[in-house]
Amino acid sequence: MDWFRYSISIVVVFLLLIGLLWLLKSMKNIQKKNNSDKKIQVIETISIGPRQKISLIRVGSNQVLVGITPNQFTSLGSWSDVSQIKEDDFVA
Repeated sequence: MDWFRYSISIVVVFLLLIGLLWLLKSMKNIQKKNNSDKKIQVIETISIGPRQKISLIRVGSNQVLVGITPNQFTSLGSWSDVSQIKEDDFVA
């Protein structure tokens, strides 16, 4: 009788876990749909140090490259149109 009770408990826990994962996935899809209407979007972020990052941010039709440290944000470059970005704009 105890084994039956344990197996039912494990099945219930797995069903709850699957339901929770499905709910989180559907909430993520809803969030992606809502983000497309926003004026400011983070396109990509790269970590270059323990507490330093570089982010490419879209503001309207402009894109801004921003350096981020714990103490400040620094604009590293900006483009008014995505089609104007060339490989020559980036330094290797």
